[in-house]
Amino acid sequence: MSRWLVVSDNHGDTAILSTLRDQLKPDVIFHCGDSEMPASDPWFKDAYAVGGNMDFDAKFPLVLTPEVAGRQVMLTHGHHDVVNYDLTQLDLRAQAVQATIIFYGHTHRLAAEQVDGRLFVNPGSISQPRGEYRYLGGTAALVTVTATQTVVQYVDRQAQPIADLKFTFDHSNA
Repeated sequence: MSRWLVVSDNHGDTAILSTLRDQLKPDVIFHCGDSEMPASDPWFKDAYAVGGNMDFDAKFPLVLTPEVAGRQVMLTHGHHDVVNYDLTQLDLRAQAVQATIIFYGHTHRLAAEQVDGRLFVNPGSISQPRGEYRYLGGTAALVTVTATQTVVQYVDRQAQPIADLKFTFDHSNA
């Protein structure tokens, strides 16, 4: 079992990143962009991180495709894949790199869905949420990967699980 923290769009709110890391103690951290922090910030030392449309440090890659816990992951902000409209371009990019778990941000709206065996997860914005769950003040995703399932549990700014926002995806469909 491996526990992953997925966060996006903190827009300069650095304290919340440390709070989530320290309280959740994940095995792996993914940042989907728009941190508005330098890539050299110590918070990124042990994290996979990409740049977003509000990140101006050229040291951030636009896409990362690591293999983690036996799963091919793709990490991107999503602005180049027009995720505000649909996931078609993001899905095509994921297929090209054979990713089975895709993390993206940009929309500031949380989302978790499985399409043809590929799991797409948007953690929402931890600092400037939009949409149906903006009243929560911000969300991140705690993703637990086992041999048979991936569980996406959304958490609030206090690193507390949000009861109605827990989703389980079976790997046998992948």
